[in-house]
Amino acid sequence: SVVSQDVGRVILNLINNAFYAVDQRTKTLKGLDNQENYNPMVKVRTKTLENSIEISVKDTGDGIPDSIKDKIFQPFFTTKPTGEGTGLGLSLSYDIITKGHGGALKVNTKPGEGTELIIQLQLNNSNI
Repeated sequence: SVVSQDVGRVILNLINNAFYAVDQRTKTLKGLDNQENYNPMVKVRTKTLENSIEISVKDTGDGIPDSIKDKIFQPFFTTKPTGEGTGLGLSLSYDIITKGHGGALKVNTKPGEGTELIIQLQLNNSNI
């Protein structure tokens, strides 16, 4: 069964990370010529599939470089400056979704375009 507080905590963490990403990109582009072409955006989407649901958080930040993409769910890994991140947010989120709820947490990212994190949870009669 789904523990709504835990899933809510995961969604909040993903949204916080997305807003951080678009804020960082806005600061990076400040004063550059192409700033006016940048549209900072965070989208949250839900979708019901045949036997599962998807919750997606997508941003238009800088994206995640391929060199670190496979590390983002590891405990204590962070790209934030010292004191700004613990490196536990995505790790705990991954554990809550995969171990706690038997779901999946996937990432789609394109450097320079943004990132989408997708939560997938199976539906059954006990957790609908």
